[in-house]
Amino acid sequence: MDVETRVRLAVRGASEVVTVEELRRLFEGGGGSGYLGFEPSGIFHVGWFVWALKFKDLVEAGLRMNLLAATWHAWVNDKLGGDMNLIRVAARHVATVMDSLGIEGRYTLVYAEDLMSNPNYWATLLKVAKSASLARVKRALTILGRKADEGESDFSKLIYPLMQVTDIFELGVDVALGGTDQRKAHMLQRDVAEKLERRKVIAIHTPLIPSLQGPGRMDLGTLNEEALEEAVMEFKMSKSKPESAIFVTDPDEVIVDKVLKAYCPPRVIDGNPVIEIAKHVFFRGEERRFTVERPQKFGGSIDIWSQEELVKQYADGVIHPLDLKKAVASYLTELIKPIRERLMSSREYREAINLIATSVSR
Repeated sequence: MDVETRVRLAVRGASEVVTVEELRRLFEGGGGSGYLGFEPSGIFHVGWFVWALKFKDLVEAGLRMNLLAATWHAWVNDKLGGDMNLIRVAARHVATVMDSLGIEGRYTLVYAEDLMSNPNYWATLLKVAKSASLARVKRALTILGRKADEGESDFSKLIYPLMQVTDIFELGVDVALGGTDQRKAHMLQRDVAEKLERRKVIAIHTPLIPSLQGPGRMDLGTLNEEALEEAVMEFKMSKSKPESAIFVTDPDEVIVDKVLKAYCPPRVIDGNPVIEIAKHVFFRGEERRFTVERPQKFGGSIDIWSQEELVKQYADGVIHPLDLKKAVASYLTELIKPIRERLMSSREYREAINLIATSVSR
């Protein structure tokens, strides 16, 4: 695979790459390594497919990828009731889903405790803290899905962004992958790296899938930066609200029901979760066809070959919301069924899922 092909594979579908030229130079030099860190905090849901499939792209592009199970980070962030054993169960669950995407044995699974057991980790964290202001760290708290002032009552929250920057240094990776909500941590690493004369990470950010319930009456375009960040935390697909997300454990009929009830106004693109799922989960390859079945009186089925074409056809009213929903539901059930069957194939997996689901629902 030549350099430009690897670059295209690595950047396709990304919201932002900082920077593409740095990434190109990395591939010109033979490639490198990357990582994605995730909080083990619940059942894998459709919103996570965006970064999971991009992780697969980076593996295919030849990067040596690390999947960091951010167990202690999840504990700091009060996930799963702070039960570390349960957090580790959730981490194994996510790794199982990742393996089912066809990359089993092609990446390295790393647990946060593996990194943090090294004394050098804490020395690096102190150097990172020495190079960052309190105001900058507080602004980065949105990577936890937290407001900037939440560090006032629980100081450990302020350590979290420093941990994420330290993870990157200690893993020694060239590329950091994450959703757009992780941007502030990655930019903090680049700033700190310059001060410490260490390697700046190349950041690849993926879109966030909105909640199935949509943005309600909120006009995101009228909000200031602080209010917008708070809105986005509520807006993205959330595993803590079962009705707002589709999980890999959902039966086919539940997936269909959730999609059919999803927010999807005619001709509306912004904040439309059904459009976003179609764009960022299905349209990944250059030759990917997305078929929408329509009644014959409206022209019959239509094949769509790009995100841009999908957006235009829907905005122009060529595609009806119900027809789009049926198509997305069909594609999702096809994607999720083999994953669900693998998860339910053993008693160990079933017990893990029950444990996680029970904790999240409390």
